[in-house]
Amino acid sequence: MSAGTIAVLDYGIGNLASAHRALVHLGADARLVQEAGDADGAAGVVLPGVGAFGRCAEALADSGLDKVARHALDNAVPFLGICVGFQLLYEGSEESPGTAGLGAIPGTVGRLPAGEKCPQIQWNPLRAVGARPSAILAGLPADPWMYFVHSFVPPIGPDTVATCDYGGDINAAIERDHIWGTQFHPEKSGTLGLAVLANFVARTGSSRGATEP
Repeated sequence: MSAGTIAVLDYGIGNLASAHRALVHLGADARLVQEAGDADGAAGVVLPGVGAFGRCAEALADSGLDKVARHALDNAVPFLGICVGFQLLYEGSEESPGTAGLGAIPGTVGRLPAGEKCPQIQWNPLRAVGARPSAILAGLPADPWMYFVHSFVPPIGPDTVATCDYGGDINAAIERDHIWGTQFHPEKSGTLGLAVLANFVARTGSSRGATEP
């Protein structure tokens, strides 16, 4: 893979095409990757995902692309997990007991709060949390609206940089050094979602000549 290319992990599940198209629209040199060796030298890695945690974890392992994800996580390569790809950053999920996640972030993914419609399928404004500046949310207005589709969510922790209200505060985005994750779908969240992806592209240094979000 050429220097500056973002690898979008194509393990047969998820919003792969839409995430890839959004990155290319932003001017990134992004490529769908199906073989682990094709991601060698990637400037950044994106792990999308929709559906069940266990099915996504198994498909990622079966494809061999879990090795790409683990290499990026362990070697300071900018990494973005989206929706279930975000959940896979954790140790496991109540949705799929006994199935291990990537374990980059401690904690277990849980079901949305009782009493709320499940899944959450709606636009919902983010609330920035924490005192430190967030690279994910850089340049965005206060309380930006993003699009969510999910039944489970990781716990709020020290890496959480944004929450949303759904029967109480829930984890919407995390940032730990080079590891970013969003429970919302930035590629489906209009101009503000593209701004989140543009922040990731800037973090990787990947560019073919950016297009305005």
